[in-house]
Amino acid sequence: MSSLKNRRTIKPLVATIALLAAGMTHADGSVEGRLIDAMGKTTYTDAVVRVEELNREVLTGASGRFRLPVLPAGDYTLSVIIGGEQVKQYSVVVTDGETAKATILLNDNDDSMEEVLVIGQAAQIQRALDRQRFADNVVSAINADAIGQLPDSNAAEALQRVPGLSIERDQGEGRFVRVRGISPDLNAVTVNGTQLPAPEGGRRAVALDVMPSDLISSLVVTKTLTPDMDANAIGGSIEVESLSALERDGLFYSARVEASYDQHEEESSPAYSFTAGNTFDLSEGRRLGVAGAFSYDNRKFGSDNVETGGKWKFDDGKVEGLEEMQMREYTLERERIGAALNFDLELDASNNLYLRTLYSKYTDDEQRQLSEIAFGALEDDDGEMAFEGGERMPGATGLAEAKRELKDREETQKIVSTTFGGEHFVDDWTVEYALGYSKAEEDEPGGVEAVFELDDDVVGNEYLSNIGFSNSRKPRLIASDDFYAANSYKIDEIEQQKALVEDKQTSFKFDITRDLFIDDNPALIKFGVKSSVRKKTQDEDVRIFKDVSDESLSSYANGKVDYEFGRFGPKISPSEVRNAINGVAAEIDEEGKMLASDDEIREDIKAAYVMGRMDIEQWRILAGVRHESTKTNLQGYSITEGDDAPATAEKIEVDNDYSHTLPALHLRYQLGDATQVRAAWTNSIARPSFEQMRPGFSSNADGDEAETGNTDLKAMESANFDLGIEHFTGAAGVISAFLFHKDVDHFIFETDLAGSGQYAATDYKEVKSFRNGEQATITGLELAFSQKLDMLPSPFDGLLLSANATFSESEARIESSKEDDGAFEIITRDIQMPNQSDLTGNFTVGYEKGALMLRLAANYKSEYLLEVQDPTEKSEDIYQAAQTQLDFSSAYTINSQWKVTFDISNLTDEPYYSYQNSEQYNAQYEDYDPTYRLGVSFHNF
Repeated sequence: MSSLKNRRTIKPLVATIALLAAGMTHADGSVEGRLIDAMGKTTYTDAVVRVEELNREVLTGASGRFRLPVLPAGDYTLSVIIGGEQVKQYSVVVTDGETAKATILLNDNDDSMEEVLVIGQAAQIQRALDRQRFADNVVSAINADAIGQLPDSNAAEALQRVPGLSIERDQGEGRFVRVRGISPDLNAVTVNGTQLPAPEGGRRAVALDVMPSDLISSLVVTKTLTPDMDANAIGGSIEVESLSALERDGLFYSARVEASYDQHEEESSPAYSFTAGNTFDLSEGRRLGVAGAFSYDNRKFGSDNVETGGKWKFDDGKVEGLEEMQMREYTLERERIGAALNFDLELDASNNLYLRTLYSKYTDDEQRQLSEIAFGALEDDDGEMAFEGGERMPGATGLAEAKRELKDREETQKIVSTTFGGEHFVDDWTVEYALGYSKAEEDEPGGVEAVFELDDDVVGNEYLSNIGFSNSRKPRLIASDDFYAANSYKIDEIEQQKALVEDKQTSFKFDITRDLFIDDNPALIKFGVKSSVRKKTQDEDVRIFKDVSDESLSSYANGKVDYEFGRFGPKISPSEVRNAINGVAAEIDEEGKMLASDDEIREDIKAAYVMGRMDIEQWRILAGVRHESTKTNLQGYSITEGDDAPATAEKIEVDNDYSHTLPALHLRYQLGDATQVRAAWTNSIARPSFEQMRPGFSSNADGDEAETGNTDLKAMESANFDLGIEHFTGAAGVISAFLFHKDVDHFIFETDLAGSGQYAATDYKEVKSFRNGEQATITGLELAFSQKLDMLPSPFDGLLLSANATFSESEARIESSKEDDGAFEIITRDIQMPNQSDLTGNFTVGYEKGALMLRLAANYKSEYLLEVQDPTEKSEDIYQAAQTQLDFSSAYTINSQWKVTFDISNLTDEPYYSYQNSEQYNAQYEDYDPTYRLGVSFHNF
């Protein structure tokens, strides 16, 4: 049935191509050219080449090449525009049936260019704006030099400066990118055209902190998809482009050495990178470009944390007290190793081949010291209640449980991406193809977590007295000395976890473009196919060690924890914990549990599309349709626990197939030389995450609680509407405003299925799972401004201002079952879409003049819904508070080769804060302190 649907969809695409091709006329002449710096042999990517007589414009691509097909025979003037200024004009004669060659030398003796047009902050912003201006759709771009001019150590942090983008941080470092507030799982990430898989177990989101900024040539964010792009991107698509040797002529190399200082841990950390490339002239006009890069960063840092985890109890909006709180101290060492090796072969001006490779390894070594205090009810050894009504208000003291924990684990994430492709021009036809392979993995070879409970032989009970806290926003513990004493605790158990996640994807795409004229209007038709196969596997092995010893925590302690928020107590030694399980047999008497998290998901996607583009006077119109069919095979295990019997496992295998046909329309209208209006109607999807659709099912021993994925989930579908205006003011200048609206069908949310559907006649009181909801909506406004103030008198003419803000509003409806005296009631309520800030913004003040560069950048995001703990209770919702981070960067150019840099990230020591229901009730407070970086770089171009 699925193949029949595919044939029915592809046949109209072929027919559409035939109809569009009928009756068209074209001219045979064309121009192929290249922009080269005559002095430094640098090629110019993303420069504008304009045919003055026809008002046609193109951007130069890799190695400074450009192509103007289907030109009527005649004499033409080509204008070259860089940094918003015309820097060169070149005359060319076009003859029917022939291709005119145009090698345009810039910065030669007759026409020298100002250095500011090609380097520095303003030049990089201008190149990004030119790319945005001449794109068929709504995009934002960042070039390599701009990435390096802020203290952004990875791709995620660089993207937070783009209008409409914000990031999710882990331990203060940027990890995941949100486009227009949409969850990172609903965005696509590609490297050199190959989609990246995700190393984390249940997610589709790619953590971009694994990718060092040194390996990146540019970052392009597409907010309105065209039919030739993968449709799996409701928020947007992020394209990472790595470096190419053809961007320069001859040998080039650069090196960077850097040292950073973390104020919190008082630790210094090294970083260095090296980039080199060369272009070789082969026989008969062939050119081979080889470029490589290596990057290394080892950062030692830490954080202090106090959190409740959302354990406040509310009744009709009034707080009754806190059930639990934790104090945490993190010590981390994160090592990033990145490498790239790229080859470009120009067989001639019309035939190019390339091979792009990228390797990234990210090792996260984390030690967490934890103290947990539970104020809830506790039963004694006779089953009698030791105390009740344990919710605690600030300032009050009483009985409480307490325990200490150590988590010591090393986790390594790797991403490998390889893309081989080619581009060939045959008369008015362009043929492109690419074969891609990518692999991501996350390996935890054996992390341990040790739990130390109160020793009732020492403290007299299984609980402590006179325990409380002050301050509901940043709780500070109130406790007597016995809480902090190491001999008050004895080891209970040690858990060892080994886990391996692998995500592999292979893809092939083939595209054909035909340039033509329709009624004297330049146009093109493009069509193509793509096939991709993805397989994600997860294997987890958990072993429990009990009765390790009768020793107290004193035998495992190594000094005291240096904790910012008060007294903490003894520090548990990771080496002593690991030594304790040497030679001790683990308890694995329930083999079925070992399979609870093991699953394999295979996803096979076939796509075909057709699109056309035409320029009619001031209009550019692009329209087309894309069809994608998806086949999934899901394998996992159903785990059933018993009261007295070992857990049992039964293998599950489910297939789920579906398809989507997705039309698109993009309009661009030129109001004047510097002003244009854009409008777009596009359709996109977001397939369920691997956690959401996993087939695994597990229940507890009592048979009243269960957890499972939902193999029948539908992909989320979004109809997207965009309308905006852009006014370009030259010299890195733009003023723009974009309205956007998204109608999202089949919104996926976490819920409780107990008492409904297949669980209606069961004894389950809770079944955690996922389901599709009704329509969700997102409406927003993006504003952006940038300008180099070169009109001011010296020295103020070196100032550069940049600002953007995104206002948005979202709504989604969720529902869940709630038990009341054995009966289940369906509760429905409206929520803000998770991770959606009402306001995100950036403001940057830059200065560059002569050898000095300064930049101060602020990044802001308002509060947003972080987690729905209980779909039936609004008071259980967790929010992340508003956050403003201020970063400073500076550079001094000693000469044409040497540069010194100094950066400060998180200048104002902005903490991470999340809360439950109301901002005064802590869910998590974490503090990091600033990081300082001093570096020196050497360039030889």
